[in-house]
Order: sequence, then structure tokens, then C-alpha cells
Amino acid sequence: MSNKTPANTLRKSLKARHMTMIALGGSIGTGLFLASGSAIATSGPGGAILAYATIGLMVYFLMTSLGEMATYMPDSGSFSTYGSRFVSPAFGFAVGWNFWYNWAITIAAELSAATVIIKYWLPDSPSFLWSFLFLALMFGLNVLSAKGYGESEYWFSIIKIITVIVFLVVGVLMIFGILGGEPVGFSNFNLGGSSFHGGFFAFIGVFMAAGFSFQGTELIGVAAGESENPRKNVPRAIRQVFWRILIFYIFSIIVIGFLIPYTSPNLLKSDLNNIGVSPFTLVFQKAGLAFAASVMNAVILSSVLSAGNSGMYSSTRVLYAMAKDGMAPKIFGKLNSRGVPVNALLLTTMVGMLAFLSSFFGDGIVYNWLLNASGMCGFINWLGIAICHYRFRRAFIAQGHSLDELPYRAKWFPFGPILAFILCMIAIFGQNTAAFTGSSIDWYGMLVSYISVPLFIVIWLGYKWTKGSKLIPLEQCDLTTSERHNR
Repeated sequence: MSNKTPANTLRKSLKARHMTMIALGGSIGTGLFLASGSAIATSGPGGAILAYATIGLMVYFLMTSLGEMATYMPDSGSFSTYGSRFVSPAFGFAVGWNFWYNWAITIAAELSAATVIIKYWLPDSPSFLWSFLFLALMFGLNVLSAKGYGESEYWFSIIKIITVIVFLVVGVLMIFGILGGEPVGFSNFNLGGSSFHGGFFAFIGVFMAAGFSFQGTELIGVAAGESENPRKNVPRAIRQVFWRILIFYIFSIIVIGFLIPYTSPNLLKSDLNNIGVSPFTLVFQKAGLAFAASVMNAVILSSVLSAGNSGMYSSTRVLYAMAKDGMAPKIFGKLNSRGVPVNALLLTTMVGMLAFLSSFFGDGIVYNWLLNASGMCGFINWLGIAICHYRFRRAFIAQGHSLDELPYRAKWFPFGPILAFILCMIAIFGQNTAAFTGSSIDWYGMLVSYISVPLFIVIWLGYKWTKGSKLIPLEQCDLTTSERHNR
């Protein structure tokens, strides 16, 4: 099918299995394999389950909102395109650049994480060497074709999913005493008489961590623009969001909560500098699987490369779409003979590498600022999805359309996008509550944590004032489903 696509358009080469695995693998990564341990230690298993379930519900509504728009109007510009058509060009401009920056900097973060993981096996090897090798691998997979990205993400996701399934099976067998000794009962889960720990602010901290863990699920909206059959493949992938969150995150936290006391100091050490004490590793070791640390190290490495690979693909496509819409230099709207926006890919790769290199200078101060600025961007992207869907549905009805015309319809409208919007706002304002709840305000902490919010507003208002952009009336929103024309 892809060889029939005109040379000046993106290839429709992502198959149903690619879309399914992009959706399945989007939220499975270090957030599950590492951050889940510190979440349980911070808020107890009950608090962690509640936080992840709440964020999971929010993500479910966001994905159904995105699914409704992406099946009716599949576009690689996704958030930027929907923002420009359903809200205002200024909003689409700000959302698009926010998304691109978020994932371009994420590539740098994943390069840093990958080099740390390699140090587990080769502690004396040079970080520069591995970072360049991993960056070259990501670039190579993306420069081949969209199918190259889809195929690599398919296998990365398979590795992660098999690991989680094996973990859940082993964990359940241990809980009931079939493997690893006697049944554990509820002693660890209700340690001290309660499965909740740390109070409200501890819960908010885990709430934020859960939000970061699920970022990446929205990439299905970008991939829809290169799907062979988005009206069939996107809904199929979206429908799996809720169940994968339930099974992979909630059940994993339940298993960890039953088997490991939340007071265990090892859970607090679950981060990229302490791969050996991933909660998954701890459970496998408790089951007598001595090789668990090395296996989990390899799985976490594949997760990191998967996140970087996805970030490179999605940010490149959004930059290409903005260039075609006149919101980025035209040079980034050019495609090579394989339908890859290679100029957009080169810029994204260079920005990711430069950001990574900044970690070696000035004690990493610039790098940490870049990462903190990008951390909030994911929540801003989610806010954009909720706003765009609310406006899309209202415009759809205002222009005399019937809901029966929608290939996929998000349930619970308008409750879904409104609830997602509220929870996103809570997550954004809860980013660093300690900065303004102490005896004195930590201005530096506030600036570092919230810098991306005023940055987004400045970009939005700057475009609005310079271009005279206004809120588009519902009756004038562009609901056409034709593909983007070259201009």
C-alpha cells in the first residue's frame, strides 16, 4: 500500500499490529519498572493504587477524546492541527511547539538513562560512546521509514509486555505460597494497620509520578496520520488503554504491595542509579531467580530506547506538520523518497544530542533546567487534548452533523474531557507543592518546576498578538477530513 502513496506525502505504512503495540507500549517503561517502587514507599500500596488508578482514569478519557478526533481526522500534526482548527491558530502553534520541545528533550533524558544502565555491566566504559551509538540507532530506525519505527516499537513493546506478564504470574504464585515459601497474607499490604502512608501531600507526589509514567500514550494520535486504516486501527488500540493500565500498573502495584513492605529501604532506591533494586527485581529475587537483576536491566534498557525512539518519531512528525501549516520553517516540511521528513528528523536529533551534552557542563544545571521545563509539557499536551475534543464535539453538533457520522465516539462527553481537564490542572499545580507550603516560599524551586507554564503562555499570546489570531467560532471550525495539502 505504501508504494502507491504519492512521493510528497507521508506513507500510510503502520499496520494494525503496529498501532496496537504503540498503544500498549506507550505507558510501559521506567515509570512501571522503577518509579512504582518509590511510589509505594512514599504513599503506601493503597495510596499508590489510588493515585495510579485516578491518573489511569484520566488517561482513559483523554485517549477516547483523542481517538474520536484521530479516527475522524487522522493527521500526523495531531495536537497542533486540532488546536489550530478547533480552538485558534495561536493555540495550535503553542501546543505544537510545546509537544515538539517535550519529546526532543525527552530524547536527551533517555540517552542519559541508557548510559547509566550500561554502566551496570560496563562501569568503566565512556558515556559519550554509548550515547552516540544509541542516538544513531534511534535515528537509523526513524530515517528508514514510518514502518521502521513501527516495527521496532512492536518488538520493544513485546519485550515489555512479556516481562510484566511473567512478573504478574510469578507474583501471584508467591502470594498464594505456590512459589517462594508460605502465603504472605495481608501483613505487608496493611503494614501498621493501613495501606495508606504519608498523608495527602505524599499522595499528590505519587499522583504526579503516575502522570509522568503514563505520558506517551498520546503518541497514538500522531501515529494515526500514517496508519493504513486509522478508522479501524486507532479505535482498536484506544479500547485497550483502560485494560492495559488496570492490568499492568494496578495489578503490578498490588503484587509488589503484597510481597514487599512499603517500609523497605530498597523501594526508595528504585531509580536509574539503582537498577538492581527495581521492585520487579526484588520480587524475582525473592522467588529465587538470581539472574533477575541482569534481565530487568536489559528490559529497562529496551524501555528507555523505546521511549527515545517514540519521542524522535512523534516530535519529527509534529514539526513536519507545523511546517506544512506555516507554523515552522518550510524546510522541515520536505520529505525524502521514503516519505520521511528527514530535515525535521535531523533537527530533532541535533536538539536531543545538544541537550544531552549539556549534562556534562556546569554540573548539569542547564540540562536539569531543560528536563524540568519539559516535564510539565506532557501535562500541557494532555490539557490541549481535552480542550480540543470539547471544542471539536461542540463544533460538530453546531455545524449540523450527527454523532452517527463519527467512526469512533468517546463515551461520557462532556464529563470525560472536563474531568481530564480538572485532573490535569491539579497535576500541574501539584508539581511542587513543597515550594509554597513551607515556612517560606522557595522561589527557585517554583521557577524550576513551573517554568514551562509561563513559557507556553508567552508562545501562545506572542503568536496571537503578532498574527492577530482569534478564537474560532464553532460554526467556522474546519471539520474537513481531507489530508493536508502542500503549501
